[in-house]
Amino acid sequence: MDAQPLLAWYRRSARDLPWRSAAFREDFGAWGTLVSEFMLQQTPVTRVIPHLEAWLARWPTPRALAGASPAEVVRQWANLGYPRRALWLHRAAIEITERHGGVVPRDIDALLALSGIGDYTARAVSVFAYGDRHPVVDTNTRRVIARAVLGQAHPGPPSRRDLGAMDALLPAADDDAAVFNAAAMELGATVCVARNPRCEQCPLLASCAWVAAGRPDTGDTRRRQATFEGSDRQARGTVLRALRNAAPEGVPLAALLIDWPDARQRDRAIDSLIADGLAEADGEILSLPR
Repeated sequence: MDAQPLLAWYRRSARDLPWRSAAFREDFGAWGTLVSEFMLQQTPVTRVIPHLEAWLARWPTPRALAGASPAEVVRQWANLGYPRRALWLHRAAIEITERHGGVVPRDIDALLALSGIGDYTARAVSVFAYGDRHPVVDTNTRRVIARAVLGQAHPGPPSRRDLGAMDALLPAADDDAAVFNAAAMELGATVCVARNPRCEQCPLLASCAWVAAGRPDTGDTRRRQATFEGSDRQARGTVLRALRNAAPEGVPLAALLIDWPDARQRDRAIDSLIADGLAEADGEILSLPR
């Protein structure tokens, strides 16, 4: 894959997102990048933007967040989904404050040692905040590589091989490599989408292996996400919403989700929130963690 058409397309057409601006990087540095990456996990960009702005207005540094209570953190997370991310981010802020003097580390191993940070997030911070040369791979990147390089309609299950495939495509210069990482994600998110890709708008159209093969249906082996409606996730989210609305007071257990159609699912949701540290039970009262 020739990197230049993709780099030129990105510099011309990339969405104007807050975490990409020079002002954002100047105001929040690597901390802003880290918070945005936590929030963007499995959450649409349009939902993240207002929450990110509110979060950084309240806690503009790791040290500021480290001084908050878990209850404040969970409440501020609101309806972003997967609320364990809020507690992980809070723990990471404490660790950054205690271990690194309040400065988000640059080294990938040091980032991986922080709570809630996996390989993708560590590499994203190192590349997008500090400009280091590493492959960064998300679902969108994997789809672009599957089609443009491998001639497949969809990528296979995530694998460590994905990093090697992306590394082989990165330009030599650190700056270009960082832009290429972002450009591959952007292309997968806006043009090379999972359904009805807009191939006629793609800067890689002339060299895409999948297009050259006639855009064959090569199958899709990815695991499907369970339906949200009626799921344990929905029950957990409903309990958390009740606790956020009642904060700082708690809610009697007997009054929680009394109309929920599956009592055992409701109890599972409550038990799992307590196990994850997202709620605390004191006698017959459930509340956000203190």
